[in-house]
Amino acid sequence: MKKNIISPLLSFFSLLFLGCTAQAPIAENSTPQTLLWRISGNQLARPSYLFGTMHIMCAKDAIVSPQLQQVLDSAKQVYFEVDLDNMVEMIASMKAMAMQNGVTIKDLLTPSEYERVSTYFKGKGPLPFKVLEVYKPLLLSAMIAEQAMQCEATNGMEMMILAEAAKRKKEILGLETMSYQAGLFDSIPYATQAKELLKAIDSAGADNTEVQQLLAAYKAQDLEKINALTIKEEGSLEGNLDLLLYGRNRNWVQKMPALMKESSNLFAVGAGHLPGENGVIQLLRNAGYTLTPLLNEMKPSATAK
Repeated sequence: MKKNIISPLLSFFSLLFLGCTAQAPIAENSTPQTLLWRISGNQLARPSYLFGTMHIMCAKDAIVSPQLQQVLDSAKQVYFEVDLDNMVEMIASMKAMAMQNGVTIKDLLTPSEYERVSTYFKGKGPLPFKVLEVYKPLLLSAMIAEQAMQCEATNGMEMMILAEAAKRKKEILGLETMSYQAGLFDSIPYATQAKELLKAIDSAGADNTEVQQLLAAYKAQDLEKINALTIKEEGSLEGNLDLLLYGRNRNWVQKMPALMKESSNLFAVGAGHLPGENGVIQLLRNAGYTLTPLLNEMKPSATAK
């Protein structure tokens, strides 16, 4: 299941299916195992912040730490991968989520394979499969990741941060549009995507250790482990990492300097985008910024389910 590369669209499907004050000091970690980073230097008047999210996880583990809340207090704006507060954009992006030239899932599979896919999605969510089958197969694969979570309830860090930002009346923006994200999948043959969808469905009922490993790495805030799992997991889509992951990182880092020069911001993007030589952390360092790991205490509430 392509949970990291296609992660931005999970936030969309989750919605379908479910003047700056002074920044108080935040203690730095003794090790860089954290999801929260301060961006400073390079003539920035005020620091900005970078946070690694997970789009779908167990609700009890989706926690906005006291340190992240402190960042939200001071940041002027919150940038997600896409503007999750813009329902007009979400609706407009539906067209880009459909395969081109009227292709449907049925056109890409044998009759027996099509039956397996349609049976899996029957009764899942408010949209009938006749609507879903026009979508690019990898978008449907994203929906299946939630089934392997083994949680009483699921949530996403973006939704949690969005709620906290709304309380503070912070402006919500996106580093790219949903239509752009959905359009990226046109570069991957639909037949290849359909085979990946079948694999995701066939493994949905199994004990998915990779999903559990990714969840554990996220809870441990271990970016190196997240990076290793991301690269391993996406092996079947070899050749598309630059298109769907690294290329987007470069695009974001080109946009961020102007945004940070204007105001202090929180950039909350999928954790898989942060680590590695092609990750946002290293790319920002290459651009002359100082990236400092900050304490991020994610402690589950005793009443969380």
